[in-house]
Amino acid sequence: MPDLTDKQTFSDQDALDFHRFPAPGKISMAPIKPMATQRDLSLAYSPGVAVPVLAIAADVDKAYDYTSKGNLVAVISNGTAILGLGNLGHMASKPVMEGKAVLFKRFADVDSFDIEVKTTDPDEFITVVKNIGDTWGGINLEDIKSPECFEIESQLQDLLDIPVFHDDQHGTAIISTAGLINAAHIAGKKLEDLKVVLVGAGAAGLSSIGLMKAAGVRAENTVILDRDGVVYRGRPNIDQWKAAHATDTPHRTLEEAMVGADVVLGLAAKGAITKEMVASMAPNPIIFAMANPDPEITPEDVRSVRSDAIIATGRSDYPNQVNNVLGFPYIFRGALDVRARRVNHEMKVACAEALAALAREDVPDEVAAAYRGRKLKFGPDYIIPSPFDPRLIWFIPPFVAQAAMDTGVARQPIEDMDAYRVSLRQRLDPSAALMQNISGAVRAAPNKRVVFAEGEETAVIRAAWGFKQAELGTPILLGREELIRKNAAEAGLNFDEMGIEIINARISHQNEEYTDWLYAKLQRRGYLRRDVQRMINQDRNYFGATMIARGQADAMVTGVTRNFNMVLKEVRRVLDVKERMIGLSILLAKGRTLFVADTSIHELPNAEELAEIAIQAAATVRKLGKTPRVAFLSYSTFGNPPGDRGEKVREAIRILDSKGVDFEYEGEMPPELALDPELRGRYPFMRLTGHANVLVMPAIHSAAISTRLVQSLGGATVIGPLLVGLEKSVQIVSLGASVSEIITAATFAAYEEGAEGEE
Repeated sequence: MPDLTDKQTFSDQDALDFHRFPAPGKISMAPIKPMATQRDLSLAYSPGVAVPVLAIAADVDKAYDYTSKGNLVAVISNGTAILGLGNLGHMASKPVMEGKAVLFKRFADVDSFDIEVKTTDPDEFITVVKNIGDTWGGINLEDIKSPECFEIESQLQDLLDIPVFHDDQHGTAIISTAGLINAAHIAGKKLEDLKVVLVGAGAAGLSSIGLMKAAGVRAENTVILDRDGVVYRGRPNIDQWKAAHATDTPHRTLEEAMVGADVVLGLAAKGAITKEMVASMAPNPIIFAMANPDPEITPEDVRSVRSDAIIATGRSDYPNQVNNVLGFPYIFRGALDVRARRVNHEMKVACAEALAALAREDVPDEVAAAYRGRKLKFGPDYIIPSPFDPRLIWFIPPFVAQAAMDTGVARQPIEDMDAYRVSLRQRLDPSAALMQNISGAVRAAPNKRVVFAEGEETAVIRAAWGFKQAELGTPILLGREELIRKNAAEAGLNFDEMGIEIINARISHQNEEYTDWLYAKLQRRGYLRRDVQRMINQDRNYFGATMIARGQADAMVTGVTRNFNMVLKEVRRVLDVKERMIGLSILLAKGRTLFVADTSIHELPNAEELAEIAIQAAATVRKLGKTPRVAFLSYSTFGNPPGDRGEKVREAIRILDSKGVDFEYEGEMPPELALDPELRGRYPFMRLTGHANVLVMPAIHSAAISTRLVQSLGGATVIGPLLVGLEKSVQIVSLGASVSEIITAATFAAYEEGAEGEE
């Protein structure tokens, strides 16, 4: 069980400084079209802007095509129910509304800005929003008190032809319903059999119980309570929204309702639920204490009386946080992408079911990094996905969009859902498009057998599982089967279901054959047969490399537990270099894909080596479906200022001239000249016809420093270095590589082997 005392704290001053420095607030605006020339200005404003104006005047739906409307959401509040702080006024709500706008952009690439309306009158609020509502593709209402929020949302949804979504109601409902689906699964209970008690019949509570009923909870098995006790059928002085959930029940107090209950939902206040109440619940109780900042009962108090409980709260410092950021960005992403007219019940249920399904999948390493290395897997302490799961952006919106299409609220249906998922990946992951193309090619090729040399490592086991699950090929894990299965089980993976092959090098029947073959190769290099026998028996890199050399596997990935140079020496004793061996890194930034060489092999290449690096890099880039344009980078520009490294680059150019290669190349030059053709006016002799996409560095240190610097500054993704040039396909990852990095390396290994086989 995780350490429940591991709290993340900050001072009030920390919070104020975060919001004030280096600039006040949390959002800003940036143009997405160029504004560098007179022509740009003429197109963006007068006279060019008149053309879309007239088009929209003729057909208002063209606003989706010619403006940002289709990716724009307003976050609107009047500040009458800010967090758990109450009615503090419309301007006090602005930090929260800016925060929502930031989350929309960060998690779903939805543009958003906030509007604070200076009125507490619902009719006046409705009028204001109605009259400006066509500006956006959707509206997120926030921090509006109950019961006015119900009427405001309902009327605006009828008055406007876009989704109007009150997140305080539905966000909590969606996430808690997802949690309930999984908690019931773990507890061995069915939704239709659950006895559910709701404490706190406000906006979030009523929406939550409503959505849970839509998901399968039976209305007669629910009891809701407000400040005056149980809301029973026939109770006087209750509003229409509470009355809709009233049941025929003899219970009149929370203590009575909790006896034998399977589930309690807390959306009330600190201390509303006692240990005695929890003790009276049914076996394997499900307790969602979601009041913020202090839950109705703490997990520590629950554990003191019920070790069998499954617990969720609204706080990030406990497991199973019911966090609305898991819902609203992806609800709107899916709704916007089909130009939905509203967010209906079916779309919310689809979102909840998708979240529940995602939580049952293997948890990526990026999530562990966000939680300071804590490993998470599906179970009582992980029933809801983490907000930092990178799969949310492409996993959840398609379910929402499909529900919108199925229920007839989508203006623009999505025809190819697989292509839509790819486009969603690309919104937040620059490498998605490239990897999708490579993964598609690997899947289309004959099934490749890929050796995962360090098969006992949990990250490697999970990577092999992910590789197999993605249908990228057949993974082979090297290691002791008992330990691999044990580590797999601890990670929540069942190898019997997937049929992943495991080979223990020490007891493999191939040992004698491999020893004979490798000894014949190494006997003239001073190796005795017993040395080679020890290599094959005890070192999985030797065994795996020999396996692919003998044609009993196609490719290999390794490097998680040893440094690059050590692994490369071991692999090189088994495999020969077919061509010039180089390290090639792929840099993806600002919609541009660049290939950088050499990033791992040649420390200070001479002119001949630089030329061969360019040839090998260009050939690899062509295999990846790109037309190579090679720039030799330097601190100097065509001899100015002069220097020894510059002269080596110039000599490399002369060597390529003599070879008559079939790709564009030029140098030596600084990076800005390589990447921006408009700067080349003073150099009419330059042979590059566009921006360079293959950058040959003068030395390994400049290659490594530049790629790591760009990645550290943000806004770019670096893949690799990829190892190119061996007779068989081997990729060496960095020490301690993540699961996703290992899968990427294995995919490239399978791709490279497939490409070689086609030649």
